[in-house]
Amino acid sequence: MARKLEGITPKMLTQTLRVLERDGLVRREIFPVIPPRVEYELTELGQNLAGLLTQIRSWSEEHVPDIKQARARAAANQDGI
Repeated sequence: MARKLEGITPKMLTQTLRVLERDGLVRREIFPVIPPRVEYELTELGQNLAGLLTQIRSWSEEHVPDIKQARARAAANQDGI
């Protein structure tokens, strides 16, 4: 996971995963091997949230041009003040 999330430190990733586990969004399984191996999976609650976030992402991607236009208008209005 750390390879897919550029710029995140191992410490921050661990802290974030622990919070997600505490909140019931992920489940952690520790395997007694050397070096230690830990796997995470989404719980039902986490899967439900992931579905909502996917919808938000789709909406955002679809409306990028509208958002850029609104930002350009706002910047033009500020420059005209």
